[in-house]
Amino acid sequence: MYVLLVASAFNSLTQRVHAELRDHGHRVAVELALPDVPLADTVRRHDPDLVLAPMLRTALPEEVWAAYTCLVVHPGPVGDRGPSSLDHAVQDGETRWGVTVLQANAEMDAGDVWAAADCPVPPVGKSDLYRGEIADAALEAVLLAVERFASGTYVPQPQAGGRARPFLRQDDRRIDWDADGTERVLRVLRAADSQPGVRDHLLGGDWYLHGGHREDDLRGRPGDLLATRAGAVCRATADGAVWIPELRAPSAVRPAGPRLPATLALGDRLPPLPEIPAPPDGGPYRPAWSDIGYHEEGQTGFLSFSFPGGAMSTAHCRRLLDAYRTACTRPTTVLVLGGGRDFFSNGIHLGVIEAADDPAEESWANINAMDDLVEAVLSTTDRLVVSALGGNAAAGGVMLALAADEVWCRSGVVLNPHYRLMGLFGSEYWTYTLPRRVGSSLAVRLTSEALPLGASAAQRVGLVDRTVDCAPADFSRETECLAARLAALPATASRIAAKKAERELHEARRPLAAYRAAELARMRRTFFDPDAPYHALRRAFVRKEHPAATPAHLARAAADRRGAGVTGLAASDAASGPRSC
Repeated sequence: MYVLLVASAFNSLTQRVHAELRDHGHRVAVELALPDVPLADTVRRHDPDLVLAPMLRTALPEEVWAAYTCLVVHPGPVGDRGPSSLDHAVQDGETRWGVTVLQANAEMDAGDVWAAADCPVPPVGKSDLYRGEIADAALEAVLLAVERFASGTYVPQPQAGGRARPFLRQDDRRIDWDADGTERVLRVLRAADSQPGVRDHLLGGDWYLHGGHREDDLRGRPGDLLATRAGAVCRATADGAVWIPELRAPSAVRPAGPRLPATLALGDRLPPLPEIPAPPDGGPYRPAWSDIGYHEEGQTGFLSFSFPGGAMSTAHCRRLLDAYRTACTRPTTVLVLGGGRDFFSNGIHLGVIEAADDPAEESWANINAMDDLVEAVLSTTDRLVVSALGGNAAAGGVMLALAADEVWCRSGVVLNPHYRLMGLFGSEYWTYTLPRRVGSSLAVRLTSEALPLGASAAQRVGLVDRTVDCAPADFSRETECLAARLAALPATASRIAAKKAERELHEARRPLAAYRAAELARMRRTFFDPDAPYHALRRAFVRKEHPAATPAHLARAAADRRGAGVTGLAASDAASGPRSC
């Protein structure tokens, strides 16, 4: 079937739907619902079998839904209506939620139901929930709805009752630091963590607060800042305290500026505060929040990290490199890198770069810091390294994962192994690691087509070694079980010895330094060329500017990935990881 995705942005859910529909044999194209672009004409030009809207902020025009079957993915259970469904669920403390695929008609979110699925709501940020449990439920419902539509016999069910809830405004998100306890503060912060943030007054200025994590020990006068940790600030609530990782300065013009690490955003406004690191080696379920953590189980070390939006600034990379080097001094056989439930990494931090006094110099520092980290992983020859991706990865983040000996992905992960859309050649030793895994021809296709890959497709082409079919909340535990098994295998010792010999052979043929020098020569020319497209593309990305038109590579119908597409070049699936140990 030919499915046209209509979306306000090619966001994580739209990418996952795009990838999985192709994996199920459908031809798929994307058109963005943009201002001043007549959507009805666009849809008629495609003339699809089905129009599907995974993420749409505006209503489809009647010209479209009257002429084509149009299915809309609503991130709420049957009967829930309104533009802030997921925000309400998180802020109200719902423990279960759902996703409904309904047919577009004249009333927003009120059309006949084609499919629905429910899911738990763990205590995480809205964006994490959206990419995890909500995305899993959405794909379950979407695939069922598409199957029902393709059958030609299914009759969608009308909605009975339901309620339309209002748009959640800043007045509804306001925090009263003198009166609100930690639980409410966390719910409000988490419900706005990515967008739009919570508008608040801090240190004489107005800011949008993004993200929130519990602090169990520090106390102070409500509203006061108490400490810093890894770029975040700790702020007292009425009965405790929370860590706030990012801030965004309000802007009188649109689009707004980027989210930044809180201490960087505050700059000279920040008073002298103690930097309080998280307790070391606290285990995987320690209450103390930190963006980097390490623990051991037997012969396996686990170096976890979680940076907002998956973006890794120069400082993030250097701190993670220090933690990696420390982890490598431990007497372990297997070292697991990652393992969290949300983003693994999306590469360099475009927001910090955009806010820098000299974006070119910061770009250069950031890519070198990323390269230093990847080089350390590639040069580790005394143990096996596993990259464990519980969430999505893109650009340099994918290449960081590929530096490991094995790459494990949760089944719902989406990978974007390319740099082209940011106008970059790329670094992180990708010219060494990507062809080594998938071959030179496919490496060129992946980086030039610039389309997302689902986990199963990534495994078929050899980009991923294992997919783990589990819920987002279970990925860390499943990873621990699998890593323990790997460390206990008698063959692991011989694999480590073979790995060392192979690295020495590769180094003799062409040193890693040569790959790095060639990649960075091209990156430097781009960074320091003020007319290079990278600078405008970066600015548009961090400020969320709308493109003038749908990018051509998305509007083209992508081929069936089970046949003539990318995955047709690879062998069949390897066995997926077990659900439990």
